[in-house]
Amino acid sequence: MQKKQKGLVWFRNDLRVNDNESLNNAMQENDAIVAVYCFDPRHFEKTRFGFKKTEKFRAKFLIESVTELKQNLDKLNISLLVYYQKPEDCIPEIICQNEINSIYFQKEWTSEEIEVLENLKSKVQNSVVFKATYNQFLFHPEDIPFAVNSIPSVFTLFRQQCEKSVKIRTICTVKQVLKEIWITNNTTIPNLKTLGFTDFEMDSRTAFPFKGGENEALKRLRNYFWETKKLSVYKLTRNGLIGTDFSSKFSPWLANGSISAKTIYWEIIKYEKNIEKNDSTYWLIFELIWRDFFKYISMKHGDSIFKIGGILNKNYDWKNNISDVKNWINGNTSEPFVNANMIELQQTGWMSNRGRQNVASFLAKELVLDWRIGAAYFEAMLIDYDVHSNYGNWIYISGVGNDPRNRKFNIRLQAENYDGQSKFQKLWLQHQLF
Repeated sequence: MQKKQKGLVWFRNDLRVNDNESLNNAMQENDAIVAVYCFDPRHFEKTRFGFKKTEKFRAKFLIESVTELKQNLDKLNISLLVYYQKPEDCIPEIICQNEINSIYFQKEWTSEEIEVLENLKSKVQNSVVFKATYNQFLFHPEDIPFAVNSIPSVFTLFRQQCEKSVKIRTICTVKQVLKEIWITNNTTIPNLKTLGFTDFEMDSRTAFPFKGGENEALKRLRNYFWETKKLSVYKLTRNGLIGTDFSSKFSPWLANGSISAKTIYWEIIKYEKNIEKNDSTYWLIFELIWRDFFKYISMKHGDSIFKIGGILNKNYDWKNNISDVKNWINGNTSEPFVNANMIELQQTGWMSNRGRQNVASFLAKELVLDWRIGAAYFEAMLIDYDVHSNYGNWIYISGVGNDPRNRKFNIRLQAENYDGQSKFQKLWLQHQLF
C-alpha cells in the first residue's frame, strides 16, 4: 500500500488562499495538509535604532489577516496552526510528530528570512523536501529578460523591457476541498496584549480605516474598481492626502500577501475591457511595476539596501542628533506639512505616498540625519511596511539608491501644490497655529 503523502504549508507574507502557489502545489501533491503561521517574537522586539520592528497598527492588521486566513483555510478543511514562537522552534516539531514529507512556502531572499529558513532546515531530517516558490511578483523572476545581477539600476529601463517581453502569469485557484480536516487544531491566534500592546480604537481621521485579511482586500478591490469606479481617476487623485479613495490603498494587503499583485493586475485588465482603459488604469499597473522593481533591486544588491552608503556606497556626513529625530517623529519641525504627515503616521500607522516622500526628504536632505533611523521608524509604524519598498524608497530619496538625480524636495512648494488650502495640515495640526 502506498504511503500517505503529507504536506505542510508555512505561511509568511502570503496570507491568502487565492493565487497562492505554495498552497496550490501542496493540495495537488499531498493526501493530507496542515498549515502553520508563526507570530515571530523577534518581529515585536526593539531594533538597534530603538523602535519596535512592528508597532500596534501593523500588529492589529496582521492579527486580522491571520484570523481571516484561518477561516478561509477551514473552508478547505485545512487547519492553520498559529504560534507565538520562532518558526525554527515549532515547525520542526510539527514535521516530526506528523511525519510530514514536504514543506511549502514563499521564497524570500532578505538576510533575516534566509537565516530563519536555514535554522529551520538544520533541525529537520534530510528526507523532508523544502519547496519554495516566488509568489509575490507581477513579473515572475523566471520570466524577466535579465539575470538578477544585471537588473537595470534605472526604473524606466526595467519597466520598458519587462512590459515588452513579459507575459503576466495567470492566477492559480484552489480547485478542490480536502475530504476532511486532518489535524485537530488546539492553537489560538494571539491578541494585541499577548504581543505586548494594549487594544486601541483607530483615529477617526485616518485615510486607512480598513481591516486586515484576504476577504477585506477583495472587498476593497470590488469597491474601488466596480462599485465606485475610482480606478478611472486614479492618476488624477493618487497624490491626495485626505480620505479613503484618493488612492487604491491596496499596499497593506499586498505587503502581507492578503492579495497578490497578479490578482490586481488581471482585475485591471477586466476593468479595461468592461468599463474603460485610460491613463489611470495603466498607472495602477505602473505602481505595481515599481513594487516589483524594488524587490528586484533588493534581490540584486542584498544587504546593501540596509547599509548607510546604500547600493551606491556613497559616503555622506550623516548626523545622529537625538533631539532632531524626536522633533521629526513628533511633528515639531520647522515645516507644518512635514509635521502634519508625521502626526498622521504616529496616530494611524498610515501616510500618503506624497507625504512619505516629503518627510523622508526632510529627514535626509534638510536635517541630514542617518536615513536608516527614518527607515526603521517607518518599519515600526507603517501598516503597509514592506522591506523592499521601504528600504528601496528610503535609499532612493536619500541619494544612496536608484535616483540618478539625487533630488531634494521643496517642501513649502509641495505643501502649496498638494495642500493649497491647508486642509490636511489643519486636520492634523489642530492645536498648532499657521
